[in-house]
Amino acid sequence: MHAVPSPSVADAFRAHERHLWGLAYRMTGSAADADDVVQETFARAIERPPARLDAPLRPWLAHVALNVARDALRRRKRRRYVGPWLPAPVETADLDPPDLEQQPDAASGAEARYDLRESASYAFLVALEALSPQQRAVLLLRDVLDYTVRETAGALAVSEGNVKTTHHRARRAMRAYDRTRLVPSTQLGEATRAALERFLVAIVGHDAAAAQACLAEAVRAVSDGGGEYLAALRPVRGRDRVARFLVGLQKKVHRGGRFALRSLNGLPALVAEYEEPVDRWAPRVVIRCEVDATGMIREVHVVVASAKLTGVRPVDGL
Repeated sequence: MHAVPSPSVADAFRAHERHLWGLAYRMTGSAADADDVVQETFARAIERPPARLDAPLRPWLAHVALNVARDALRRRKRRRYVGPWLPAPVETADLDPPDLEQQPDAASGAEARYDLRESASYAFLVALEALSPQQRAVLLLRDVLDYTVRETAGALAVSEGNVKTTHHRARRAMRAYDRTRLVPSTQLGEATRAALERFLVAIVGHDAAAAQACLAEAVRAVSDGGGEYLAALRPVRGRDRVARFLVGLQKKVHRGGRFALRSLNGLPALVAEYEEPVDRWAPRVVIRCEVDATGMIREVHVVVASAKLTGVRPVDGL
């Protein structure tokens, strides 16, 4: 027989569900894993509720969710993945506050190194892949939610010395991201949209020269097919190679479909769906890019693995 949640625990879970989902998504980089983490957190809350139900429940729920998310992340990193791994893109509206608003009894977050929108950006989630599960948890608590060392140690059940050491290593692993960091803004969104539109027009028109003109010299294209659909098994690097690679794909495998520019993880991205995909090409594709300070595309991400697209709405009309 399953335990029946007390009204206070059930109500607290519903009140903090979006907060927990946002935390789990930032920890795992996966919408599907975030769903599982939230459900497992609720199950544990039902089976083993906190001793004091009169105390604020959010810190306790966050503690449970972080532990579950760390376990999920460790399992994922132990599994062999075919080709590069990219985070699962999600609709920007699903990440807007109050999904991860600051704890009411914690610091305001004014001193946090990264704000909520940036911590859910694709570039940030890609950078987090260089961190261990423990480093991710510490970085999110210290540099996004602005927890103190003591609060972080309590949330993760480790010593304050461990928090300080782990935090130092996490920040060191984020140095490459910090050097080229562009904080999400309206201006960045407009520059990204303009660059993506020019690039897509060139690709659809099979114009490799025009495509190259949109790309930074050291551009990198990363495809995530998870072994399910056609995708490059290694990143493609360099302006000429990236342009020829994507134009070649367009010529070979794309036939008719429907397309929409959407805001995913805070920036414009293309969502494409094909009625008659060719060979092993995916029926759904997300193409997004990162631009540099001059508006040139420095990263192209192509996500086709179906498990990565559960947080993206279908294109109307199909």
